[in-house]
This record gives sequence, C-alpha cells and structure tokens, in this order.
Amino acid sequence: MMKMSAFTAVVFSLCTLLASSQLSAEQMKQLGSWDVHYIALPATFLTPEIAVEYDIQRSKFNGVINISVLDSKSQQAQQVAINGIAKDLFGRQRKLEFNQVVEGDAVYYLATVPYQNEQLYNFSINIGQGEQQQQLTFSHTFFVD
Repeated sequence: MMKMSAFTAVVFSLCTLLASSQLSAEQMKQLGSWDVHYIALPATFLTPEIAVEYDIQRSKFNGVINISVLDSKSQQAQQVAINGIAKDLFGRQRKLEFNQVVEGDAVYYLATVPYQNEQLYNFSINIGQGEQQQQLTFSHTFFVD
C-alpha cells in the first residue's frame, strides 16, 4: 500500500472535514491513460509546518494548486513534465511554477497563485510524458478568509 505523504494527508483531511465554499473537494479527470487528481485551496488551510516544508507562503491572498498524475490501470504515481497558466476574468494570465514533490511512492506537483476575494481563475495545465501530452482545464473561485 502506498504511504500517504504529509501534504496529501492534510489535503484529504481538509476535504473530509470541511464542507466550506472555500474548498472544493479533490477532483479527478481521466486524461488519456492517466487519472489526474487536482485541488485548489487557500494557503491558509496548510499548517505552518507544511507551508515551511514546501516553501509556501501562508497568506489569505495566496492559493495552492496540487496536481497528481496516476496511471489509470496500475494507479502508480507518474513523474511528468507540467506547466500551466491561471487566467482571470479580465484575461490576465499568471504563469504557474510547479515544484515536484516525491515522498515515497507519491509524486505531486505544487504551484501557488495570488488572488483577491472572490477571484475566479480558469486553469490550463499542460501535462506530458514521452509521447503522451494532455491538458487539464478547470476553474476555481478563491475567497479571502
């Protein structure tokens, strides 16, 4: 059985315990032969220890994007090339800088994005591995707590 990372444990705990409009439960899309799991959440939902460990600034104006890519059949974590943008309703784009985190068998990618209250972002994430190239798109509204 795959060991759950500290960050993943925090995210799963938050998703289970909170039914807040500020936090959408983790979502998944099947893209090609991958199950791509993603979540957007305010950085204030992270404990100070987790934020320090992953060099994430805890701020009520900072969001965290977490992406993990699993093989659809084996459910094994995949190491991929990943980049993307966050686009607001005014058409302003922010390049997302993803950091890869490997903890045991778990692999996930973290990026941060600044926001204002009730700011909607449309995310477009490019994911690649060898010949397989996929694009994950989703929207999320952040709220200042």
